[in-house]
Amino acid sequence: MNHRKPRPKTSSKAAIGLGIAATAGLAVTASTTSAGASPGGSRISQSVAIAVDMAQSHANRAHRNQFDESFKIHEYGASVAVTANNRATAVSSGCSIDAPCRSIALSYQIVTTAGRNARLINASNISRGINEHCPSCETFSGAYQFIVATPRGFSLSRDGRNELDSINHQVEALKASRLPISQVTQQADELARRVKTILDREAARAPRGGSSDSLADFAPTVTMHRYVR
Repeated sequence: MNHRKPRPKTSSKAAIGLGIAATAGLAVTASTTSAGASPGGSRISQSVAIAVDMAQSHANRAHRNQFDESFKIHEYGASVAVTANNRATAVSSGCSIDAPCRSIALSYQIVTTAGRNARLINASNISRGINEHCPSCETFSGAYQFIVATPRGFSLSRDGRNELDSINHQVEALKASRLPISQVTQQADELARRVKTILDREAARAPRGGSSDSLADFAPTVTMHRYVR
């Protein structure tokens, strides 16, 4: 049984999601926007972009087996400032030794940005796994964040999107898994490594200027942040 909080459904040209996590919000103004965005969404102005993603799972006596996942991509062009927040929270509470809970939350966030300030992105990636009065309960939260910085803006290729879509489905498939938490962690980590490999390849083909270009010495980078509890 899966118990999830509904997420707002908005659309965006600047943020592309995969599978059931394909929604992201976009607000465009001619001046500076506000500095916040709701979970599961994205905001951008002429120079400021904000991405917020979250997976939350709470197991208890009424809902003993809970799983939530988020897998989202936000593609931005050149920006003065980018903020990316990614969260995974799994809670097990109030179950007994004879009937323990199992709570898993996985959030994968991909953010691409470009230009002189691309490497100055403000990134936050946090996970929390909590057992509250829940002996023998299994709780696992994994937050995986990927920051792609390139000198010039680019879009992920069709092959890259298809590969990431396949990984998204494999993350979803972990919902039905009854593997021990240690093996779920191994699989989640392996999927994250595959995401990193795909993004490394995609970033390597991003356009770069000539020798006289001010960004000629800017090598594309893909930074992965991992936080599991």
